[in-house]
Amino acid sequence: MANLICSTKPPMAAFTASDLLRSRSLRKPLPRLSPLSSSSDKLGSSLSSLKPLYLAPLGSFGLGSRDGPASAANLRGLSSKARAYEADRLESIPVPDNEARAAAAQKVKIGIYFATWWALNVVFNIYNKKVLNAFPYPWLTSTLSLAVGSLIMLLSWGARVAEVPKTDLDFWKALAPVAVAHTIGHVAATVSMSKVAVSFTHIIKSGEPAFSVLVSRFLLGERFPVPVYLSLLPIIGGCALAAVTELNFNMTGFMGAMISNLAFVFRNIFSKKGMKGKSVSGMNYYACLSMLSLLILMPFAIAVEGPQMWAAGWNKAVSQIGPHFVWWMAAQSVFYHLYNQVSYMSLDEISPLTFSIGNTMKRISVIVASIIIFHTPVQPINALGAAIAIFGTFLYSQVNLLHQFLN
Repeated sequence: MANLICSTKPPMAAFTASDLLRSRSLRKPLPRLSPLSSSSDKLGSSLSSLKPLYLAPLGSFGLGSRDGPASAANLRGLSSKARAYEADRLESIPVPDNEARAAAAQKVKIGIYFATWWALNVVFNIYNKKVLNAFPYPWLTSTLSLAVGSLIMLLSWGARVAEVPKTDLDFWKALAPVAVAHTIGHVAATVSMSKVAVSFTHIIKSGEPAFSVLVSRFLLGERFPVPVYLSLLPIIGGCALAAVTELNFNMTGFMGAMISNLAFVFRNIFSKKGMKGKSVSGMNYYACLSMLSLLILMPFAIAVEGPQMWAAGWNKAVSQIGPHFVWWMAAQSVFYHLYNQVSYMSLDEISPLTFSIGNTMKRISVIVASIIIFHTPVQPINALGAAIAIFGTFLYSQVNLLHQFLN
């Protein structure tokens, strides 16, 4: 009886589970097992590629007592409960995490957006200041920036490089107040940079969150918690400190930056109210905004400066600078459109908080780059004011997002 199953220990055998159950219930001996030692030479090659199948004890599956018959339900349960060790091993093979790879790719994409946005903005500000130093006509400069951007998008749509937006009359009606505010803010910022250093303009423009809170509170009736108001103190204090210590202070330049802040606040408010439910991509949205702003700006530019002043200023700039001036004008117009287009495209991919942080870092890069390139004299107290104002902007973005999340 050495070859019979006489214990509950699971044997390693080449017979099925039903044979084992039948042997228990009918008390019949199981087929004799040939010793492996006697057939090792014959089966060595075949057994080397096979792995033994281990079955768990029958008692663990609830198949009755040791000597009693097994029920039909227990027999059916055996097929689903018995597991081969090899199958368990296959289940542990790791599967590539597609979500993790997608998240990593998204982070890389956002990083590229930010790097491109900052680089284009720095280049625009440099060429824009060079043009304004040689050609102090900010109304025409602003008009050319919008005209070149509009031309680029029309060519892109015509060549099917970019998808043509599907718009209707309601879309353009909602976009009209946004375009008016965008036009005012764009011209005011250009006027500011024609009178003062680029760094000073951007320091004052970092105070835009203060205007946003004040307009929302007194014109729209929106209430904010105390931390939001407290976050405005370093912004206002830093801008004031930078203004009073600016070596080349100019009231027109200062007021231009302040008006630009106010106009862009209204642009954001109108955009949020009027563009809800509009399915237009960020790139096409800004393209339509540029075209409508161009139509609004052209008659005012002609009335304020006019073709005669432009012709005289153009001839003077070309005679002093040479052909490089034409390249400067073209470059500042192209880079203005590109950096704004990338910023609007990034809004489709990131949260408002991330965009706000990116905008703060953009101002830092522009201020530092302009000081280095144009050798702008900066006093330590002036640099401290700029740092306080920028830190206040960052602090405001954090507190404001928390306020919006809680509401």
